[in-house]
Amino acid sequence: MPILLAIESSCDETAVALLRGEDGRPAEVLASEIASQIDLHRAYGGVVPELASRNHSLHLRPLVERALETAGVDIGAVDVFAATAGPGLASSLLIGSTAAKALAVAAGKPFVAVNHLEGHLLSPFVHLGRVPPHLALIVSGGHTLLLDVAGPARYRSVGSTRDDAAGEAFDKVAKMLGLPYPGGPEIEKTAAEGDPAAFAFPRSMLKEPNFDFSFSGLKTAVLYTLTDRAPDSGRPDPGDLPDLCASFQQAVVEVLVAKTVKAAAALGRRTIALSGGVSLNGALRSAFREACSRRGIQLHLADPALCTDNAAMIAFAGLLHHFGKRHSPLDADIDPNLPLALA
Repeated sequence: MPILLAIESSCDETAVALLRGEDGRPAEVLASEIASQIDLHRAYGGVVPELASRNHSLHLRPLVERALETAGVDIGAVDVFAATAGPGLASSLLIGSTAAKALAVAAGKPFVAVNHLEGHLLSPFVHLGRVPPHLALIVSGGHTLLLDVAGPARYRSVGSTRDDAAGEAFDKVAKMLGLPYPGGPEIEKTAAEGDPAAFAFPRSMLKEPNFDFSFSGLKTAVLYTLTDRAPDSGRPDPGDLPDLCASFQQAVVEVLVAKTVKAAAALGRRTIALSGGVSLNGALRSAFREACSRRGIQLHLADPALCTDNAAMIAFAGLLHHFGKRHSPLDADIDPNLPLALA
């Protein structure tokens, strides 16, 4: 069975993974190593590109060596090399892509450029080894996408956000509330003590005939609520914070679940897959389980370790491209705005 080594460096996580698999059978994650930069960027309230790329350069070689050691694999046994080609930060993408190409050239093995979004899209199926027809929701800091998936490399866009991505809304609202970066986990943690019905925040576009999303109005509603309740400081009363977080989170969850289930019914899909960093949110996962169970829909959730940026999901996407003989030329460039290839 072929072994693939993948590098992910699209933003602020440096990641290396080795995967072994056979077409149509469950893939085996031999190693998945990640060097997080969250603590480094937290002081700035977001990712600083120059710091991110500098630290990718610092961490990448030790991560490759650690992954090979963990997997018990010699570099000469690797059959394919892959890296994220976009979307992401250009300076970060270049580090991983260049390294993977160099390894491929040195080993005389094929190289696969992988779309970061495709990595997320396919992540719920790593341990299944195949991709059945389904409706997919990718929900992360930069993207909120609904895709009708017929199989590997056969994707059709169904809906997307018209403004902020769900994860972006979480981060911006967390900043309004005085919570640290990254905002999603902080809001979820604080919401656990709050009442999700305490504030009547809007559920945008639920009655629209399309499957698009909008979260800017919800973000503005939170801002107006803060202004009304604390006109001088604009900061929430500590007693209001759990309720504000719970009410905001509930509004996001209801919209994501309702629009996804509606799209699945319209397209006749009986399987839904959920992926991306925001899919780690416990309230969202629970709401999807309940909604799918009630309607007899099969739900595939990405393993928590595969939800945030990681190289195992890039490796699985690369492995499927390898099986389909869809290799990339070594002069293929990175693209910070790389769109997902649609059928």
